[in-house]
Order: sequence, then structure tokens, then C-alpha cells
Amino acid sequence: MRVVIQDTYEKMSKWAADYIAGKIRAHKEDRPFVLGLPTGSSPIGVYKELVRQNQAGELSFANVVTFNMDEYLGLPREHDQSYWYFMHDNFFDHLVDMKPENINILNGMTDDPEGECARYEAKIASYGGIDLFMGGIGVDGHIAFNEPYTSLSSRTGVRDLTTDTRIVNSRFFGGDPEKVPVQALSVGVGTVTDSREVLILINGHNKARALAATVEGGVSQKWTCSALQLHKNAIIACDEAACGELTVDTYKYFLDIERKERL
Repeated sequence: MRVVIQDTYEKMSKWAADYIAGKIRAHKEDRPFVLGLPTGSSPIGVYKELVRQNQAGELSFANVVTFNMDEYLGLPREHDQSYWYFMHDNFFDHLVDMKPENINILNGMTDDPEGECARYEAKIASYGGIDLFMGGIGVDGHIAFNEPYTSLSSRTGVRDLTTDTRIVNSRFFGGDPEKVPVQALSVGVGTVTDSREVLILINGHNKARALAATVEGGVSQKWTCSALQLHKNAIIACDEAACGELTVDTYKYFLDIERKERL
């Protein structure tokens, strides 16, 4: 596992955006570059920088196919808290050459949730898998909507949301947890870790315990983020604020390794 520590959220976002952009530019295969994407507050800075590069003519999305992590079950696309709406408002609508047919987001209004999830997995496989999956984690270490104790080999499926998650997300629903959907469609932990590379963003003091569990803890269903320890190409991009629970030796180790990488 690689852990890249940056001073601020802004520097973390710039590093992650540059890393993703570099992978897209270096992709020389005939097939598209397949990129997994999250919602939430953590990736907003990354999306802004990728949009800037795209609009400046520095980066093309013409040969990029995207798959989003999750979507609330029962929210229409037009709802301002649907993840379809979030992604278009914060990212897709600002790219000059992103092809609409290359955007893949789970359908939260499907009449057949299990069938929708199976179709999603099959479509990912039809592209040869995901090249790079960017994600974030919750304060309890969950990836996408894979709450604690979700199987680390899970695939895309229907997820019941915990009370804690609904309370945390209620800030987007007028502060009322009852307005937050009780279920979502989500890629599985196994779906994410099957990707050739995984890049996870972790920022803020409230994520410090989750970062420590991801990097220093044992592999456990309690912390679904810990599955990243088993991935050969996992990268954590974090800011200083998220490092508060790391041991001093761990913190110094990753700073030293990254410094040597730059030399």
C-alpha cells in the first residue's frame, strides 16, 4: 500500500487529480480507459482540477468510460440529492468531451434492483474491468455503501443503510434522517478491489480513525476499508488532518518513502 500525505485538502486533491490525469494520458490501448468514481465531499476538489485540465485542453475524456460507486434506491435522477444529479452538477456537465453514453450510474428507480446490479457488474466486465477506481471512505471506514460487516468479497448489490450513515447524510436532506433513503445500490468491496488500481481519498480530522484502521489495523469486515491492504496497487491520498491517529513511526515511514520516490 502506498500512502501519500499532503499538507492540505487542496494539495491532496491536486495530487490525486494529477495522478488520475497521468494515467488517462498514458493509456495507449485501443479500449477506453475505465475509471471508477465516487460522490461525497472528498472528491470535489479532484473533480474541479480534472475539469480545469479538461477545459484548458490539457486532458481529454473522449476515450474514458466511467462507473460510479453507488446510488440511492428510490431517488429519481432529477432529485438534487441523487448521485446522478451530483455527478452531473459537479463533474460531467463541465467536461467538454465526455460522451454521455460512456457514463454509467446505477439506476435508483429500477423496478428490478437485483437485476440492475447484475447488469452493472456485467457491463464492467464487458470493458475488461476497471483500470482505476477512485473512492472515499466514511468515518466508520465504509467504501461506497458497504457498511461495516459487509463481506470483503461482495459484488454490486442492494445495501441497507445504517442509522449512523443516514444521520451523517441527513445534512443533505434538511437535517432529517427520515428523509434519507433506507437502501442504496452499491458496488461491492470485491468490485472495487478487482480494479487494477484503487485510489482512496481520506481527509479531515473526523476520518483519522478510519485512516488508521485502513493502514495499521487488521483486515476485517468491521472496517471494509481494510480490504485495501490486500490490493497490490492501492494508494491512499490523505491530508495532514486525517493523520492524527497514525502512529509516529507509520507517519514518518510513508513521508520518507514518498520523499525518496521524488528524488
